[in-house]
Amino acid sequence: MKKSKTLKGARRSLAISLFSGAGGMDIGVEAAGFEVLVNIEQDEHCCETLRAAVSRGSKQREIIESDIHEVDPEALRIRLKLEAGDLDLLFGGPPCQTFSAIGKKEGIKDKRGRLVFQMARFARAFRPKFVLMEQVKGFLTAKGLTETRGEVFEELKDEFQSIGYVVEHSVLNAADFGVPQLRKRLFIVAAASLDDFDFPTPTHQSAKEKVKNKTLTRPLHIPIGDVIAGLGSPSHKSEGARTDSHIDCTPAGDKRRIKGVLEGAYLASQFQLPAEQRGRLSKKDTTKFLRLSRLKPSNTLRCGEIFFHPLEDRYLTPREYMRIHCYPDDYLLKGPVRGRSGRVKNLDQHRQVANSVPPPLAEALAHQIERALAATR
Repeated sequence: MKKSKTLKGARRSLAISLFSGAGGMDIGVEAAGFEVLVNIEQDEHCCETLRAAVSRGSKQREIIESDIHEVDPEALRIRLKLEAGDLDLLFGGPPCQTFSAIGKKEGIKDKRGRLVFQMARFARAFRPKFVLMEQVKGFLTAKGLTETRGEVFEELKDEFQSIGYVVEHSVLNAADFGVPQLRKRLFIVAAASLDDFDFPTPTHQSAKEKVKNKTLTRPLHIPIGDVIAGLGSPSHKSEGARTDSHIDCTPAGDKRRIKGVLEGAYLASQFQLPAEQRGRLSKKDTTKFLRLSRLKPSNTLRCGEIFFHPLEDRYLTPREYMRIHCYPDDYLLKGPVRGRSGRVKNLDQHRQVANSVPPPLAEALAHQIERALAATR
């Protein structure tokens, strides 16, 4: 990922990151030329990852490990010696599981569903020139307390409009921006005026799009075979920690079940294999025991399941997930590499990646915001 150049002597645009996770969005925002002053994140393992990233760089940044409800935005603004309106960008990706199509869709009935409104609470104190928020597509139609479709999004817009912001949104596919992953997410932008802002134009296209519109000259979506090659054999998690996260956590039973599944296929569809190997999987289980294809972008990386290597009988490692998400190779994850069984309070390394925004997509959005800022200076 190329880093943006700033004019000598020019002030870098200032940003604050909420719900920072492992820092994927931060990487992209910084690459677009912003200086991130503060990260606010509750998960202890994500905070370890963020601190490791800061310690390797030359910039100073405060990592606040806290429930966001416990952070007073007005006190933080004063401590940072910022006047209301000084901040250029407030950005973040509030937890989205409660709005996800694959979740229980409990919306704001789940306390996590109210976290999206923390973006407006901080915006009210800082009055940033721009707000950027990431969510799942299901947020657009999420029901509120009156069970009306789209009610939560409308409530959020009302919150921003009450402090003088207009709101626009777009669903973007990470694969269209050079990420080897089919990942569609909703991005919401708010500002006092959006006259100078446009959502970024895709840089890549699918093979289907190329056939449909031969005038498009964009390169094709990047397949995962182009990015996961060259890492060598992973270590097994029982062999001790290695810092690059190229660690195999596949249980012996799962190695046996994936054996024989064709590249690009999922176990439930493999009727040439013994019935006991397929077990209770149904034809709807298209992501469980999915072996990715080297010739295509990955399915959306998720927290619930890890996808399998195209050729080897094992899960992809956290480092391979990072390659698919386009994290830099010198970026290090902290925290455990867990198996897939059981519930966990804090995020393991696979989940840290799957929860985050791919850096190139964050960079494309931040570049557009920076251009709009420059037009008003």
